[in-house]
Amino acid sequence: MAVTTTQTHPKLLWPGLLKVWSESMHGDWDEEYSKIFDSMESEKAFEEMQQVTYYGLAPEKAQGSALTYDAEQQGYNKRFTHVAYALGFQITREAKDDLQYMEVATQRINAVARSMKQTVEVVNANHLNRATNSSYTGADGVVLLSTAHPRINGGTDSNKLSTAADLSETSIEDMVVQMMKAVDDRGLKIQVQPRALCVHPNEYFNAHRIVGSALQNDTANNAVNVVKSQGIFSDGIQVNHYFDDSDQWFIKSNVPGMFHIWRTRPEFANDDDFATKNDLYSGYMRFSSGWADWRAIWGSEGA
Repeated sequence: MAVTTTQTHPKLLWPGLLKVWSESMHGDWDEEYSKIFDSMESEKAFEEMQQVTYYGLAPEKAQGSALTYDAEQQGYNKRFTHVAYALGFQITREAKDDLQYMEVATQRINAVARSMKQTVEVVNANHLNRATNSSYTGADGVVLLSTAHPRINGGTDSNKLSTAADLSETSIEDMVVQMMKAVDDRGLKIQVQPRALCVHPNEYFNAHRIVGSALQNDTANNAVNVVKSQGIFSDGIQVNHYFDDSDQWFIKSNVPGMFHIWRTRPEFANDDDFATKNDLYSGYMRFSSGWADWRAIWGSEGA
């Protein structure tokens, strides 16, 4: 068991240091997971979301004949089971009493909070990092990015490019066109619209050139950049610093489908152990995350 003692940081027991610095003093990126996931609250051990499919196209009715009746169907079910995450540290009574730099105590607490914050980001980002990993499937039994999302009444749909492609003006256009052709599980057209372009930090400059150029990017064509002129991405470019694959890119749509559900938001506490006299500090949180409707995210794993 890890314990901070007087031998862990002997320099902190003597006055005279010019400065004590730590990674916890560095600035962190603003919250990023909430730009992709809808955040919700829960008071149960788990939450479930149930898909309901309604009716198809209305058939012709011959004069004098009975109309055709249709019935809604139960679709896919997604269960979100909350997982607890906790981290703490402990310090001996002697190490606490002899500490000469009180700012270190504050930094330790901040460091726990920082670890908790980044844990939330990593857990959520991993749903996209594993978007094509067959070990991680959604409510419909396939991966997040797939060319074969099954419909309840037969047939399949796709939310990825049929041929994987790196981020470019052309690949974005192809993906948006595919979104414009989206249908529901009964085959009716649905209005799926792009909202944000989500990229790895390596694509930061490339993404801004593609989206921000007045004319077509990296060509000699005197043609308008439709991505910019039509304001395709109303929520802009979202750089996620927790994406693993620099080639992979995503488009977040207007469809609610990616969810982060808080059971217990981060809590921090401290106590002391009677037997050892050690000071104990902890951070605790509990949540679940994932996707119910794959139409919330579109993209490519890169060429």
